This record gives sequence, structure tokens and C-alpha cells, in this order.
Amino acid sequence: FQLFEMQQVFSSPYTLYLVFALSSDDNSEFWLSTDESPHNLQLLAWVGKTGREWTAPGEFEKYASQTSKPVRLSSQRRYFFEVIHKQNDKGTDHVEVAVSRYYMQISSPVFNDLRFHPTDESGLLMNDVAHIPQTVASHQQPPVRQNTATADMLREDPRDTLYHVPFINNKLLQGVLPDCSYKPSYIIKDFPLLRYQGLQFVHMSYIYPNDYTRLTHMETENSCYYFDSPHYMKFSKQLQMQRSRKMNLTQIQRLQDSKLQPSEREDRKPEKSTVGKQQRLVGREVELAATKSFTTSRRDANIPLGRLNQKEINRRKSLRDKEIERNMPLQLEGENRIGGDKIIETDVHSEDGRRGDDERDPFWGEDRDLEGDEEDTTPAPVFDTEVNWSQTFQVNHMDLQLQRSDWIDLRCNISGNLLLHPSDAQPMVKAFMDKLNQKHRGRFTLVRVVNVVKRVDGIQGSRYLLELQLKDVDGKLLRLSHYIYALIRHSRQRSKGFGFQRQQPQLVLCNPVGFRWNPIATVHFIVPVKNQARWVQQLITDMELLFRETGDSNFNLIITDYNSTDMDVRRALHKSSLPRYQYVKLSGNFERSAGLQAGVDLITDDHSIVFLCDLHIHFPLSIVDTIRKHCVEGYMAFAPIVMRLDCGATPLDAKGFWEVNGFGLLGIYKSDLEAVGGMNTREFKDRWGGEDWELLDRIFQAGLEVERIYLRNFFHHFHSKRGMWNRRVSSDHR
Repeated sequence: FQLFEMQQVFSSPYTLYLVFALSSDDNSEFWLSTDESPHNLQLLAWVGKTGREWTAPGEFEKYASQTSKPVRLSSQRRYFFEVIHKQNDKGTDHVEVAVSRYYMQISSPVFNDLRFHPTDESGLLMNDVAHIPQTVASHQQPPVRQNTATADMLREDPRDTLYHVPFINNKLLQGVLPDCSYKPSYIIKDFPLLRYQGLQFVHMSYIYPNDYTRLTHMETENSCYYFDSPHYMKFSKQLQMQRSRKMNLTQIQRLQDSKLQPSEREDRKPEKSTVGKQQRLVGREVELAATKSFTTSRRDANIPLGRLNQKEINRRKSLRDKEIERNMPLQLEGENRIGGDKIIETDVHSEDGRRGDDERDPFWGEDRDLEGDEEDTTPAPVFDTEVNWSQTFQVNHMDLQLQRSDWIDLRCNISGNLLLHPSDAQPMVKAFMDKLNQKHRGRFTLVRVVNVVKRVDGIQGSRYLLELQLKDVDGKLLRLSHYIYALIRHSRQRSKGFGFQRQQPQLVLCNPVGFRWNPIATVHFIVPVKNQARWVQQLITDMELLFRETGDSNFNLIITDYNSTDMDVRRALHKSSLPRYQYVKLSGNFERSAGLQAGVDLITDDHSIVFLCDLHIHFPLSIVDTIRKHCVEGYMAFAPIVMRLDCGATPLDAKGFWEVNGFGLLGIYKSDLEAVGGMNTREFKDRWGGEDWELLDRIFQAGLEVERIYLRNFFHHFHSKRGMWNRRVSSDHR
């Protein structure tokens, strides 16, 4: 690793709140002083701390620690800052500092480059360090960082505790927006589907602000998150070139020039090079470098000790010259033009027209000559590139989210939720708040935008879930979690010049009639089990904790037990502090579909929510509230994406991957589940796996939609399959 420091003093144009952001490859830290003194530095932002973290140029939202909290700066002061950058021997080293003005409540930073010019130290020796301020950033033990979580997803987020905030009176929301019918274009009711074809109609929703469900701590250098991104493609190739130590075009040019005699270089006309020709040239030269090594070949090892002939000596000298050329540093930009005239496509042939690889060694001929000079075995010199300390580069803010679509990405299981751009979320929040205060004469103040969920529909109009923290005139903190509809309305307008009509779409905010979630609906967790005593006890313990922390008694744990012999499940439920539970004992072999349906049959309230569940699940405390607000009776089911933990991992370190292809964890109103036919116990009687996809087909055919998001702190424990389902224990100890 190499460590670099950059220290500067800058002044603020006027008094305001600023947010700083940092981007680098690899680790970096941004320190800002409260004034122009280096002794008052404070750590504001950083990229990683282990050496494995890095970002693309201009990528400021990968890690939560990259963005600082708002800092108040005055135009009457100058401020000292320091940037520390650590770079390993891989990748393209870069570091950028960006700044954004902070607006209260609803703003998300839109970063611009903070321009600074490093001090010219080219005239100093390496030990001339007296002019560098000795600061707390680099010469003392830095303070303990606020974020001790191994994953950004584990950081505190207002979403996780929103259930504590009391709801705004629902009557106050009536008449804020005009009513409209909710008819999204992606509904496929009665559409004939092939088996498991419903997977193609599942689309992800967009989230604002960043919930950090992207598993950055699980990414490698060749992360699937950057796969096929046009904005990142050039940078990705650049990284690959440097990590594999391939030759660049300038080095290849030197090799090509070295194959021609001086007179040939002057007489030969330059060819016009194209991008395709250059790529062929790169591939051919890399292949040549791999097949014709600059070291002694295996064929030469069989030559008897003695003096080599003159042709062999000349060949070795030529290879040695090429090795020296290869170790030469890169030249200035003038020699590194992609379309330069010096790049010439050539090939290696022998004098008689055959390829050089087929040329026979003259040593084995009758006319071999052992006279000649001794071979020079001195190691070829290696050159280091001269550092240009004043070099800077322009980097724009890279928004990789723009390259993602709302289709399920089966290639990447660490990417996390799609992020909604601030320019989309903020106007919706502002428009709704204006309407709310217009009706209630400025009674409410926006405190925080907790969560915005958007389901995109470019034809009829997109649906939004707004989750806001408000404060009324009495200072009471209130919660608003409300669905609105951005309806696309087409109005006709007559053209004056040509006399024909054309459509001009208009966006109208309205209240989708009937599309409303029930904040007090009972949620039934149905879990079929067999001989999993310790996991069953852990499930009961987790549910007890959920009840104690939330105080929400409107949930019910239903366990369908296939005659477990390793514990008394009914007794464990009776001894627990759960507010509600139900138990049914089943016989025969374990069948997931039949076990889930047996639990559904116990529910008497058709207007309550069924959550089809597995045993080895760790729930966030907000799980009941989350299931409620993403299930709408007659309209929508909820299929959250769970994170599968690796072997040995716990919810405290969150190492694993997202289960992007599974729909076994599903929330749906009982009335809707019965309308689609319930669980398929006939086809999935002696097997499991695929019953969730089959149910998904019928949900879509019934005219329902499925909400699909990555859910924070929602984990599937790694577990052994010993004793599960219908597995038998062998008494053979061989």
C-alpha cells in the first residue's frame, strides 16, 4: 500500500450548510477543520478502512460513510482540510472530494467537484517534510468512527423505528387530493400463463432515500454490480488492463518500431488505424508476448554448451532490446494517442513467408557456426514512470442506478434496492405537502422524508408510497404513510398552423380509490415444522422479542407440526409470552404446501393477512408494520427478498447474498389467497420447491400485483439439513 496526503485551505462563498462526499480507489479519509488551523481537524467522510473497499470515479453513494453530515460554514472564515488516500498495487488510483449545498428536510445531495490544486513539491527532496502540518488526521490515533457495523445495511435508519411514531388522523387526509381510479397497465388478469411464467411479470420498486441494501461489503474487484454498465465500462477495462499488467498501446508501438530498421521506419508510409485494427493489434501483441517469451526458450535448453552461432546471438539481442523497451516508462500524451499514425498492424513471418514460430533452428543444420560473441546475461534495466505531481482530472458524478432496470436481476445477488432519484421523489413530497397545508392552513411541518417507494408505470402513471415524519402546530410528532397516484392524463390540443389535434400528457396527483392499506390488520405467520427443536424455540423467542419491543399484539404465530419427536411444540408455545398463537398437529411426511394450507384453514378473519413463512428466519422489528403497508386487499401481495447468511455468519455481520429468485416468503390477504385457490397441495404433495412460483402465476392471473423489494435486516440463517423434513437418521456408524 501507498499512502498519500493532500492539505489545502479554502473559503466558503457565503454562510450555508454544506455536505461533503468522498470517492476513491482504494481507501481515503476527508478531514475538515473548524477554521484554518490544522489542529482542529474532524473526520467527516471516508471510504473503507480494511483496504478492500473502493469506488468508481465519481461514485459517491456506494458506502454510507462517503457522505458527511451537514456542516455549517461561514463566508467570514477560511477552512483547512486534509485528504488521506491509500492505494494498493491494483486498479486505477483516484480520489475526489465533492460538495453539495444542504437543504433542510427533503434534499438529497447533488454533488459537484470541489476544485483544489496540490502544492508543487517537484523541487523538494523526499525528506523535506517540514512544511507539512502535523495533524491529528495522519500522525495521531484517529478517533473511533461512529459506524462500527460491518455492513452499511446494519446502520441505524429511520425506517427501522418508524412504527413507534403515532399515525396522523386518517380523516385529515381525506380531500387533500382528488380521487381517481387505480388501473395500472401492468395488470395481466386472465392472461394465459405458462408454468412459472409469472416470474417474467415481477418488477422491482424504487426506493428513496438510500437504504444501503446493496451489499458493498460482499463485493469483489470484479463486482457484478458494475457488469455491462456503459458509464463504468471504460473504467472497468482500465482497471483490468492495469491489474493484469498488459501492455498499452504506447508500449506496443515501441515493440512494433523495434522490428523495423531505421531506414524502413522512414520509408514506410503510415497506415490509417481504426478502432477494430487497434483491438486486433493489442490482442496479437499480447498473444505474441505470451508465446514468445523474453526469457530463454525451452528449445534453447537442449543446446549443448558452447558458442552460439551469430544468428542466434542476434535473435537473443533483439529479444533483450524488446525487454528493455517493455520496461520503459510510458511517454507523454503525444505518444499515447488512440488514433495516432504510429500504430502499424504487422505480423511475424520468416524470410520464406512462413510464420516465425515454424522456423527451424539453424543450429541443427549441417552449416552451423559456433563462432560469435558471448551472450549478455546482465538483467535488463527496469524503469519507473516519472510522477507528475500537478496532474489532476475531471470526474463527473457517476450515477450507476441509471443503468439498472426494474426487472429481477438474476445475475447479481448483492445489488440491493433500486434507488429513486431525488429529482423524482422530492417534487412528489413537496407537491403533497403543499396540498396538505393548503387544506389545513399550514398546520403541518415536514420534519423528515423517511421513505418513498415508487412502482413505475409509464403508461397509466406511477404509484408512490410516501412515508413522512410531520410536526403539527402543537409540536407533536406524527407519522404519514400514504399511497398516492401520479396519473398520466392525456388532453387534446388543436394546433393552430395545421389544424390537427395532438396529445399532451399531464401529471395529476390523485388519491387511488380503494388502494389503501390497513394499519391494524392482523398478520398471521404460518410456519410448518418437523423435528427442528432448537430452531422452533429460536422462532418463538424472536417473536416474543418482537412483541416486547413493538407492543404490537395484532400478529399471530401459527405452527403446523408434522409430529415432531424432539420437542413438545404445543407446550413451548403455551409457556411463551406471545399474545396470540395457534398450533395444529399433522401426521405423515413433511409437506410444505399442505402444512401452509393447514395454517391458512385455521384463520377465520378473511380480512387479515397471511404471511407464508419458513422456520430459519430472522425478522426485523418492523416486520409486521412492513407487511401491512405492502399488502392491499384486492390489489397487491408482498414478496420481500430475504438475505441468505453464509455459514458462520450472523445478523450482526450480515455476510451472504440476496435470494433474488425465491418467492416462498409471501404476504397476502386471506380473501385474496382463497380467491386464487390457496396452496397447490395436489401437485406438490410429495415434494417442495416450485410451489412458490406456481402460486405466483395464479396471483398474477387473478389480477393482483406483487410488491418486490429488498428488505433490510431480513435474514435466512444458514443451517444444516440434518433431521429436516423427511430425512432419516442412519444407525450405520461405518
